[in-house]
Amino acid sequence: MAQVTINGKTMQTTHQTVQLLLNELGLSQGRYAVEVNKELVPKSNLGQLRIKDGMIIEVVNAVGGG
Repeated sequence: MAQVTINGKTMQTTHQTVQLLLNELGLSQGRYAVEVNKELVPKSNLGQLRIKDGMIIEVVNAVGGG
């Protein structure tokens, strides 16, 4: 089990990849960007990016308007 911080909240997870964690939390819907440890990660890499203890994940959803 790994402890990660996602959008400012610390949590424990047994998920192996960032994509699986985002899917379970409902954060992979629509248009979004993901930063891991302050580095932007392409969505195509999230399924291979292994969760590590202490990882900091930020997910930002794009909101249209005008």
